[in-house]
Amino acid sequence: MERGLKQVLLLTVFAAVIVLAGVDTAWDYPVDGYASTGIRRLERLRLRLAGEMDGPTPVAGGRLALSDIALRATHLADLEGFPEPDASLSASITRLFADRDKSYGLALLDITPGEPIRYASLRSHARFSPGSVGKLAIAAGMFAELKKLFPESIDDRRRLLRERMITADHWIVYDSHKVVLFDPDSRQVGFRPIEEGDTFSLYEWFDHMISASANAAGSTVWKELLLMREFGRDYPPSREQERRFFDDTPKQTLREMALSVVNEPLREAGITESEWQLGSFFTRTGKAIVPGAPSYVTPNALLVFLLRIEQGRVVDEWSSLELKRLMYMTEKRIRYASSPRLTQAAVFFKSGSLYRCKEEPGFKCGKHQGNVDNYMNSAAIVERPDGRVYLVALMSNVLRINSAVEHQTLATYIDRIITRGD
Repeated sequence: MERGLKQVLLLTVFAAVIVLAGVDTAWDYPVDGYASTGIRRLERLRLRLAGEMDGPTPVAGGRLALSDIALRATHLADLEGFPEPDASLSASITRLFADRDKSYGLALLDITPGEPIRYASLRSHARFSPGSVGKLAIAAGMFAELKKLFPESIDDRRRLLRERMITADHWIVYDSHKVVLFDPDSRQVGFRPIEEGDTFSLYEWFDHMISASANAAGSTVWKELLLMREFGRDYPPSREQERRFFDDTPKQTLREMALSVVNEPLREAGITESEWQLGSFFTRTGKAIVPGAPSYVTPNALLVFLLRIEQGRVVDEWSSLELKRLMYMTEKRIRYASSPRLTQAAVFFKSGSLYRCKEEPGFKCGKHQGNVDNYMNSAAIVERPDGRVYLVALMSNVLRINSAVEHQTLATYIDRIITRGD
């Protein structure tokens, strides 16, 4: 869900274009969440569902309330890894991908209550560029730092998320992702990229990072993690204290701290450094202030992360449940989650993409349709109305196809396989 366009030189004889993000946007969190979070766009959604404002309403599977969302594998809290691959499920997955590009990676886990756990995979340990899926690591880092600040009080964690107001500054440059801007009093609505001077609560920045996948929000939230780690119980610092910290701290120290705050929660969840690392900020300014490192993730690592959410083991049960709510697809579904077959299902989802194009006779570069790189990553928890629950991580780098449409198609086939029981 990234979008940005810039010219690069791949060879001396032609120009190339790197596209870091798409324009499609998804909206998450339960429809009655405004009262508890203060995320203003949720009130707009509630008003639309109540018939008090015009606009599209969520599909059937996107209308859950806070009380409807629960963790589905807390009874499996001691499960560390996955069972041996299920023979029938694995055979079906092999057939599905037999004639498809060899770049696909998949990890799939059926955790339907009352039934045996079923696991299947396909090149699940291959590394992929994570794109915006990496923002899940920032989310885990936020909950980890909140717990360190307030180990005994969830109320205090939520209070800080609601009351800490942050004004957008140079850290947001550059981002083209549009976010919803809504004033509950005037009911005025805007839809545009975040601009310097915009002010949101930490909860809203968090929501913009996950639901709209805004790179500006990703870098801003990650920056706040560094401030939480540095100032501890004295967080939040003044603007002058913040400026001095980033000006005076050695670049290598900032780099090490940045890697620590977003990757430590992954290690605590049992995901190794060889499987998943988030290494660099999502905006040009963020990268300039904090030196980065390589970013990569495997399908198996994403599946472990989804399982840890359902187990209540991403930091703790409250953090896991809150993260699941933030991943809940409500207003608009995209990519894997947009499969019509999933309309009735609740889908908790994050995606990421990275595509690059170069000049090629007869080929026209398009969104999610690169001919140099064409990464598309989907991580989803699917809860069907028939009670079946499964987790899926699908990653690909298939050139010259519309990978968003392909993931949507594969979601349909995978759901059919899961529900047939083979």
